[in-house]
Amino acid sequence: MTADCTVSNSQVSDFFAFMRFVSGEFTLNGNGYSISGPTNGYAIWVSAAGAVLNLNDVTIRMAGEEAQQAVLVSGGGRLNARNVIFENNLNGSAVKAYNNGQVYLEDAQFLNNRKGPSASDYPGSAATSHHGAGSYPNTLLSITNAVFEGNSGAPVLSADRATVRLQGCLIFRDNIITGSTSAADYATYRGGTVIDRSSNKSDRSSCPIPKPKKKEKVPTPAPTATPRPAYGASYVALQTATGMTFEATYGLDSGVHFRQLDGAGIGIQSIIDAGYLAALDVYGYVEQGVEVCFPQIGRVIFLDARTMPRAITPLESTVVNGMTCASISSPGSLVLMPN
Repeated sequence: MTADCTVSNSQVSDFFAFMRFVSGEFTLNGNGYSISGPTNGYAIWVSAAGAVLNLNDVTIRMAGEEAQQAVLVSGGGRLNARNVIFENNLNGSAVKAYNNGQVYLEDAQFLNNRKGPSASDYPGSAATSHHGAGSYPNTLLSITNAVFEGNSGAPVLSADRATVRLQGCLIFRDNIITGSTSAADYATYRGGTVIDRSSNKSDRSSCPIPKPKKKEKVPTPAPTATPRPAYGASYVALQTATGMTFEATYGLDSGVHFRQLDGAGIGIQSIIDAGYLAALDVYGYVEQGVEVCFPQIGRVIFLDARTMPRAITPLESTVVNGMTCASISSPGSLVLMPN
């Protein structure tokens, strides 16, 4: 990301998700910026088996008022998140693993997320693992190093036979526990399981959780001016000797080169025998578009340098002030033949 992103409800069209991932692996680097909203859906939804999202250095805030999650991972999808802040999300869990979804969080912060009234059956406010009504044995929420502060509702919830795994250094502070919960730090609900291997739950100064990275200013590329045609001495000498004229889209000093050919340089006996009038080899930065004008009237053929032997192709040409002009965009030789 190169700037903060605010999502309006009108931008959410993919089944209540601002960004939905259904297959393949993607990486989103936030660079310290934020995604705010939408209130009518998920900010991020990883929704199918085989879909993987790697999420780094970003803040997710003020999402999920109607959909009950800011970030949802379901259907066998996977989220790998590092140094992500979930802040001021509006209803239900800030992040939720659901129906075989797998969420792996490291160095996360959950700040002031709240459980709204429509989430009363699921009292988690920050991080939830929810098995669902069917058979989904792989639903997992794994958290390594995290701060939970000022959340309303159980900060961490495992519901309906799903699993939460806690490890590393965890800090729980000033959370308001509501709903069908009994533990101050995390809750199980209707058969959920919490595996707690964390080492610290009190002293934030001893936790290795990094502060949010500062936003790095992305430099704006300087506009590139289109070079003016610059007729170097070699082109002037060639034009004087042959009477030909040359044009290149970005100027004759932009890396395009010309050389006059004789029969040996052409190297194709049938062209030599037909009595060619003039020949010019063009190489270098020809892809920009190059025009050559011969000082006689005739027809132009092109010997393509990309093939061996060189393919012979008639070129469309025009007659301007008694000169025969043709354009190319790949290296090769232009040969003027008599009509």
